[in-house]
Amino acid sequence: MEELKNTNLSGEGFRGQVFAGTKEYVASEELMASVNIAVALKKPLLIKGEPGTGKTMLAEAVAKALGKRLIIWNIKSTTKAQEGLYVYDTIQRLYDGQFGVEGVDDIARYIKLGKLGEAFNSEDQVVLLIDEIDKADLEFPNDLLWELDQMEFYINETHRTVKAKHRPIVIITSNAEKELPDAFLRRCIFHYIEFPDKELMEEIVRVHFPEVEENLLHNAMEVFYEIRAIRDIRKKPSTSELIDWINALQIGGIPAERIKKALPFIGVVVKKDEDLELVKHPVR
Repeated sequence: MEELKNTNLSGEGFRGQVFAGTKEYVASEELMASVNIAVALKKPLLIKGEPGTGKTMLAEAVAKALGKRLIIWNIKSTTKAQEGLYVYDTIQRLYDGQFGVEGVDDIARYIKLGKLGEAFNSEDQVVLLIDEIDKADLEFPNDLLWELDQMEFYINETHRTVKAKHRPIVIITSNAEKELPDAFLRRCIFHYIEFPDKELMEEIVRVHFPEVEENLLHNAMEVFYEIRAIRDIRKKPSTSELIDWINALQIGGIPAERIKKALPFIGVVVKKDEDLELVKHPVR
């Protein structure tokens, strides 16, 4: 994928491997294009979108479609960039020293590569998912600028530089809890996953339930989109919640005509007391 030719949005015309979705993951043409452009330009792909729109699943789909191993770095509020590179296990070394374990002077034994280090050190190209980067503190993205640009980092304790054997395909997700630094954004290809329209949503649902009854699907989707359209709804239901709801309706043997009137198992879709009140007693 070193060169780009004229291409349509789904990736036809790219040289080398391209991402065109999978049987389990329905992607829009715009999303497929963003993945393929990011890979071709060797830049991280930053994905934003509502919770439940398949941001994390995208990395799994890309890895599967391209035949790559997936490495996932789940970010928490306490995560530091250093942890993704390597950690020096001083506690284990001290413990081994106290009990006379051989090789305690070999510091390299106590260097443990983090997820980014593992991706760099892999013998084959991998897909690296940095999941929910906005959960970390504001300095976290900036602390990764050099490593993501140069694809290398230095281990002070062993005076060794770890350089990527193969540039990983980096996919970064964000729920927009915090603004990301401009310097970081400049280095990424950005894509916002729009919430699926009814046509795409039906295609997504049928991937999970190919034999779903037509009227059940139609009525459930109608209620689902009506709930999302309620002006004061606090938590709009997501794609994953619709899939769970349709599954519950099928398992429960609910007739399609009861869905709109009785709202069976609505707690699968609506998760807040205030929203449940709005759904059951809409303001006219």
